[in-house]
Amino acid sequence: MADDAADTQTQRRRLGEWLPREETHLARYRCDLAAKARERADNSPRTRAVDELAALVQGDPVLRMDMTRAIAQAREAGYVLGYSSIDELMTIVDYLMTYAPPFSESGLIHCPLNAVLDWPMCMPSGYALFRDPALNAQLKHVLNCWCGFLSGPHSREHLNTSPPNGWFCAEADRRIALSQFVCDPRQRYWGFASWNDFFTRRFRAGERPVDEPDDDRVIVSACEAAPYNIQHDVKISDTFWIKSQPYSLQDMLTLHQPELTPRFAGGSVYQAFLSAFNYHRWHAPVSGVITHAYTVDGSYYSNADSEGEDPSGLNDSQGYITALAARAVIVISCDDPAVGQVACVFVGMADVSSCMIEALPGQHVRKGDELGFFQYGGSTCCLVFEPGVIGRFVVEPPFDDNGPPLRVNAAIANVTGTRDASR
Repeated sequence: MADDAADTQTQRRRLGEWLPREETHLARYRCDLAAKARERADNSPRTRAVDELAALVQGDPVLRMDMTRAIAQAREAGYVLGYSSIDELMTIVDYLMTYAPPFSESGLIHCPLNAVLDWPMCMPSGYALFRDPALNAQLKHVLNCWCGFLSGPHSREHLNTSPPNGWFCAEADRRIALSQFVCDPRQRYWGFASWNDFFTRRFRAGERPVDEPDDDRVIVSACEAAPYNIQHDVKISDTFWIKSQPYSLQDMLTLHQPELTPRFAGGSVYQAFLSAFNYHRWHAPVSGVITHAYTVDGSYYSNADSEGEDPSGLNDSQGYITALAARAVIVISCDDPAVGQVACVFVGMADVSSCMIEALPGQHVRKGDELGFFQYGGSTCCLVFEPGVIGRFVVEPPFDDNGPPLRVNAAIANVTGTRDASR
């Protein structure tokens, strides 16, 4: 095995700490998960959504071929998956339908299904497999089923102070700083109704003040997220799938919204990624009236091809998924004409099954007002500006992906005021 391939067997660069970087830790996790799944499968029927996923894959010769080959290619490359067949994989997926992720001091695995599929989806056969619309539609049902469990009371088994798995233990509190969130240690489960209720926890009043709330020309961060990329002169259509890929507006905003893309052609994109430990609600980066608010069905485990070729490099799929992954788009027509319209694209990645929009078209929002939230799993967000609006951002590349996130409601840019108002 070549040196660079050998390196990926032990460590893989990750953004947001949704999965550990050490492959050996993930391999142990997958094997342990597989053992527990096999044990439970002997005594429990499969979840209907997983049965339907298995029937789809086994009943479609192309999907069956691609999934079988992707598993085989990952194993032949030397990766320990914990399974060797489609049926064994489905047994693990079914086990995850009633799985609530524990905290871990040594190697947090926040996205268990992503951990299970991590290498097959980066194999040659996996690229086509996880871009298949029918497969993704069924994966959405599976993830919604799991999301239903995570939204119920039985998902709270690790919402306690007991180390090493409890989310309220001393080490977890050091990472999360629970005192800044709305919760009550005197109550059972600290007042959280479910795992998803904990995941989408709210800041206490005053924890994230809005920078320059009365100045419409100061743009603030829509999420608690670390800067990933900035690009100017964005094209309506571009080759988003290549390494270090550009953004493609018609693919980000979809062809179903043809009036939007020309407005942003030649404009700027600011992208940031959320951490497993961060806040997962979205806030308005500007004040104005919402003109569009819609969700886009997309892929869940599709990676850019360069992820398999160079897993130790920068996570290229962060940009790639803005055109392919399930996402929510909210467009705000700003109170200040110099700002024009701002498109907020909230992208679900990995195990995210739901992007929940709370602010609707026709509604006026003030900078810092809540717009919606992610329901569980990895995520990234983009702010798209019209040309001539942003000359320079407060934060500029190169970015340190190990650095702290930029706080939600903190200033990210100032408007230059050179936008063509006739657009």
